[in-house]
Amino acid sequence: MKKQDTLENQVKQSYLAIGSNLGNKITNTHKAIAELEENKIRITKVSSHYLSKSWPNPLMPSFINIVIKIETTLAPLELLKICNFIELKLGRVRSKKNDPRTCDIDIIDYDKKILNISSNKLITPHPMMTKRNFVLLPLFEIDRGWKHPESKISIVNLINSLPIKDLRSIKKI
Repeated sequence: MKKQDTLENQVKQSYLAIGSNLGNKITNTHKAIAELEENKIRITKVSSHYLSKSWPNPLMPSFINIVIKIETTLAPLELLKICNFIELKLGRVRSKKNDPRTCDIDIIDYDKKILNISSNKLITPHPMMTKRNFVLLPLFEIDRGWKHPESKISIVNLINSLPIKDLRSIKKI
């Protein structure tokens, strides 16, 4: 007898952006990946680390950023809850918006779905991703064929639409 998959336990491919600008930034990204793996999340690709200025205030400590491709059976809000829990576990303190942090995990794309769950502050694709060099360049590295789920614009065209100064201000390390 064949067991039917329900929508809930089907594997979804998604992309997460992980950043850190406090403490040992590279170690923080590695710890975040290890924590995700312990929570029903399979990591299938990991970008290189990218060094970028803090946004929107470049006077804050610089960030190390990566983008990862994952597979999960978790629903979007379950994934968000785990990401927030990992941020806290790794020492993130939420005070003012865009303050320095040990760990920041954003859901960039959840299974190519367009979601807006305002009560839980979950919007996918991430509303600011198209303006962020530290998301687009690592995403391009791991999936050159990625297209924005809503606008259908290719990753190459999104990168080409960034200001030159943004492209010059990020460094792959």
